[in-house]
Amino acid sequence: MTVIQIIFGKKGSGKTKRILDMANDAIKDAKGHVLFVDISKDYTLNLKPQVRFIDASEYAVKGVEPFYGFIAGILAGNYDIDVLFIDSFLKLLQADEQGLLDFFSKLEKLTAHAGCDLVISYSDDPANVPECIRRYQI
Repeated sequence: MTVIQIIFGKKGSGKTKRILDMANDAIKDAKGHVLFVDISKDYTLNLKPQVRFIDASEYAVKGVEPFYGFIAGILAGNYDIDVLFIDSFLKLLQADEQGLLDFFSKLEKLTAHAGCDLVISYSDDPANVPECIRRYQI
C-alpha cells in the first residue's frame, strides 16, 4: 500500500530539514530508488549520493497540470521508485483550493498505480488546509 505524507509548517519551521533527513534515512530501507524534487539546487549537498535529485525549475512545470504530468512522467519512466520527496510543493503546484483537491485525488491514484510513497513539504498552517488534505499530515 502506498502512502502520501505531508509535512506542514510555516516558512522557517524546519520542513526542509525534516524532509532532507527523511530522504537520507529512506535509502536505508528502500527497495528501489529514492528521489528528491525541489525548485533549486540549494540542498543537493545535504542529500546522500544515493538520493537522486531533480531540479524542477529546469523543466518549467509550475501549475497543476504541468506539475502532475511531471510527476507522472517521473513515475512512468522509473518503475523502481520507492519514495518520492517533494520540497517547495506549493510553489510548484500554484493551485487554488479546488485545484489542490483535484490534484490530490489524481495523485492518490497515480502513486497507488506506481507503488511509490510520496512525502511533501507544504508551507502553510494545517488549520488553513482543507480537511481532506490535512489527513496526510505527519
